[in-house]
Amino acid sequence: MGRFKIKKQDTFIDMTPMSDVMVLLLTFFMLTATFVKEEPIKVVTPGSVSEIKIPSTNLLTIFVEKNGKVFMTMDSPEGLTKLADAMNEAGKLSLSPQEVKDFAQVPTFGTPLNTIKGWLARGDQKNELLTKSKEAGIPCDSVNNELKTWVSTAREACGENMRIAIKADKSTSYAVIKRVMDSLREIEENRYNLITSLKGVDN
Repeated sequence: MGRFKIKKQDTFIDMTPMSDVMVLLLTFFMLTATFVKEEPIKVVTPGSVSEIKIPSTNLLTIFVEKNGKVFMTMDSPEGLTKLADAMNEAGKLSLSPQEVKDFAQVPTFGTPLNTIKGWLARGDQKNELLTKSKEAGIPCDSVNNELKTWVSTAREACGENMRIAIKADKSTSYAVIKRVMDSLREIEENRYNLITSLKGVDN
């Protein structure tokens, strides 16, 4: 009796559902991701075991790099626009509408008030000037403490819900950090976060 021959069939796998899932996941991650803001000032934070999360909105961050220079940023262009407008109204700055727009796009700022206009006019060299110029940094000494002006004006512009965080390099001297904290205390800003890197704990 003859053997039946089984006809071979090509294996077909429908990839449509898998493609749909991949597109949905990609869309989800694109819409929910928060982009990390560029930080031209490199700060290596000290380690700690605290897991308190820093708020991601309405946040004013004070950077203190290892040489003791102080810089600032806000989490959004809207916050920087409010800050620039408030500084103009207070007579601390005299920025044009275009300069206010430019200021709202900077990732970090930190020069004396009388050099802000010249700094904004430097275009693509702004970040390089912050890292290499000897005049860079917000004055924060007993003779000329412009840090208090910036923070107090930001509070008036952004309201009571604005949070303050200090991100200092682990090599920064304690005297500089204390000067920044004293400046905040003098304008009655006694609540702020210290940004650190999470490190492991021995059992």
